[in-house]
Amino acid sequence: MTVWQAAILGLVQGLGEFLPISSSAHLVLVPWLMGWRYEGLTFDVALHMGTLVAVVAYFWRDWLILLHDGLLRRRTAEGRLFWYLVMATIPGALFGYLFEAQAETTFREPLLIGAMLMVMGIILYLADTRCLAGKDLEQVGLGESLWIGMSQALAIIPGVSRSGITMAAGRIAGLDRETAARFSFLMSTPIILGAGVMQLPKLTPADLNLPFITGVVVSAIVGFLSIGFLLRYLTRRSFGLFVWYRLILGLVVIVLALTGIR
Repeated sequence: MTVWQAAILGLVQGLGEFLPISSSAHLVLVPWLMGWRYEGLTFDVALHMGTLVAVVAYFWRDWLILLHDGLLRRRTAEGRLFWYLVMATIPGALFGYLFEAQAETTFREPLLIGAMLMVMGIILYLADTRCLAGKDLEQVGLGESLWIGMSQALAIIPGVSRSGITMAAGRIAGLDRETAARFSFLMSTPIILGAGVMQLPKLTPADLNLPFITGVVVSAIVGFLSIGFLLRYLTRRSFGLFVWYRLILGLVVIVLALTGIR
């Protein structure tokens, strides 16, 4: 892998991890369309570690409060939220562990990815436009947290989008757009950290080369900017832009896969 290829994949990861368009799908589709060799799940997770840096850097104040209250003041709103986030992470972590092999093989089929891009686009549209919402972060309870956490388990399939499915689940649970996004971002911290820890033993000194480091750094910078953009965007607008993007991209991928043009 060249440095510029790693930079492009880092850009893709930084955008796709937090925008509801599926980073895992794009990390499959970009090499597929460009004819690049797939570098493996370990490199994908390394790019995710870049976005872990981004989300921690953006929400470090929130996490300091959550950790403090979660351990020392459990009955406060932030203390409860900390443990809700922990419990919400369990379904996604369990599915990731059980279906790791499929994540590297079966789930990477372009037809499946194209279909999931479109299906999730429709779900996101319905959740965003048909559900009543008004809850802020302090009103998120155990039930909403577990519901969003269970939805996150489906994100192991490229095309679903971890941020997309959790934001849609949040909207169905009655959260406003910004709160759904913020909860999704906070919940991404432990799940990305866990995935990274699972893949660390597979890394060798040879993996830590310039392209590898470039991809991680680019994904961290772009991820940080993406978080700020989406939180500002959702205070004024709906998810419609991302819905249309998913539908168009999914259709293009399906056509290319069925016709064998690619």
